[in-house]
Amino acid sequence: MELSNKQITVIFKALCDENRVQIFRLLQNGELCACHLLEDLHLSQPTLSHHMKVLCDSGLVVGRKEGKWMHYSISQEGAKIAMDCLKEITAVNKSECNCCNK
Repeated sequence: MELSNKQITVIFKALCDENRVQIFRLLQNGELCACHLLEDLHLSQPTLSHHMKVLCDSGLVVGRKEGKWMHYSISQEGAKIAMDCLKEITAVNKSECNCCNK
């Protein structure tokens, strides 16, 4: 599956912030309620909401509402897509350069 440049930037933008990386690491232990993320990260609720929106929009994290709280977890499908994407964009194509032999 080949992703567009826009899709690739959305995925990597999600991981280009120290708070979002910390959130992702916290979610490695399983689903967490937003209230626990707020406690662990010492962020304001609007700031956490912004970070969670970026992570969810990237497909790396999924959220579900339970009562008044959101619960978040890592999307296994999104994580696989991100890993495949990194492999794809870092693959070296072994082709001869003929641009300087003219």
